[in-house]
Amino acid sequence: MHRLQQILFGLIVPVLVLLLWQMAASQPDMAGIVPTPVAVMNGFAGWIWGQAGLGLNPYLGTWVANVTYSGSRVVQGFFWAAFLGIPLGLLIGWSKWVSKLLDPMIQSLRPIPITAWLPFSIALFGIRDVGSIFLIFLGGFYAVVVNTTQGARDVDKNLVRAAEMMGSRPSQLLWRVVLPSAMPAIFTGLRVGLGISWTAVIVSEMVAVKSGLGYVLWDAYYVGRMDIVLADMVSIGAMGFISDRLIVAVESRVLRWRMLQNY
Repeated sequence: MHRLQQILFGLIVPVLVLLLWQMAASQPDMAGIVPTPVAVMNGFAGWIWGQAGLGLNPYLGTWVANVTYSGSRVVQGFFWAAFLGIPLGLLIGWSKWVSKLLDPMIQSLRPIPITAWLPFSIALFGIRDVGSIFLIFLGGFYAVVVNTTQGARDVDKNLVRAAEMMGSRPSQLLWRVVLPSAMPAIFTGLRVGLGISWTAVIVSEMVAVKSGLGYVLWDAYYVGRMDIVLADMVSIGAMGFISDRLIVAVESRVLRWRMLQNY
């Protein structure tokens, strides 16, 4: 019963938003600009379950394919962001020499927005998947490396001294003391980086490739299919939420020791 109450309570705001949306879209001056929730649901249903190639609607039955395209690019770009960002962040946070060598460059490049990299990506890779994956990598990399660096710098010095007294070598300190202690910050970086990666894939697909949710979003806007535009936005939010929950699930298992300490 308590669980049911939580679910019902959580539905209050979404239901109110839908009601306000329906009221606003029903106004005469909004006709043709903002579709009603019912129109969006109908467009969404055709996009997901419609028969591809049937009639003049190019979006029928293409939802799964476009979600797969975008999801695949996010997985590839985010994998490289984590694969390079985590060890690099550990080294920057742990070693003063590595920090002096690399941190200034990373902090100089980090403020450059993804959109500023688009011309460079297109010139270097053309209109291909690799250009989109490159932009996704950039979007996720900085969040991962910065949070990992901070996590490595915040390691309890007493733990380090205790490990040194027991004869641990620098490499052992890094992987057996610094890495576990930095894990909460690393997972924070992964979650933030993943959210940015979904933003990056949409931006890149609008320009750098010809498939995926970002491409559909821009194409639907161009032809005036605002129902598909809004359905696309819902899809992006849903995919981002699901992928974030996956990281949270992994975090809860990896950091189970941290949860036990709170009891």
